[in-house]
Amino acid sequence: MLNTAIQLPAGLSMRVARPSDQAFIESLFNSTRDDLRLIDAEPDFIEALIDMQRLAQTVGYGEMYPNAMYFIVEMHQERVGRVVVDFGTDYVDIVDISFIRPARGKGYITGVIQSLQMAAVKVGVPLYSTLSLTHQDLRKAYIGLGFTTESVAGMAERLVWVPKPA
Repeated sequence: MLNTAIQLPAGLSMRVARPSDQAFIESLFNSTRDDLRLIDAEPDFIEALIDMQRLAQTVGYGEMYPNAMYFIVEMHQERVGRVVVDFGTDYVDIVDISFIRPARGKGYITGVIQSLQMAAVKVGVPLYSTLSLTHQDLRKAYIGLGFTTESVAGMAERLVWVPKPA
């Protein structure tokens, strides 16, 4: 039987997302869209807009990353985040990473990224991530782990980490 869990440091684990995780994934996405809640509009309109954004993201990821894997990050078997990873033949790409509010700022993202760096080392490929230029805290985490800027286009920065040859 294939083991679909990835062990991480500090009590974290990652497992493949299941259909039963859908409500958690929707709630997590909603918790990351405070920007849309600043719109001067009726609350029902804002929630509908957030739902449309979530659906657009889901469809977009499916089209752009058809081979991506969706993982749930857990702390002591409690769901705290999600990471979407595209494993290509010559790269690994962190498509999306997000955590619930109480789990933010605790170093969990660093643990997840480090485990993906280990996976990239094992298969000998670079690890990528594309970030919005507005996510400076997340960018600092990546830079602290040895990522460098490959390119900047519009409001997006493409970061890369290349494993050192053995």
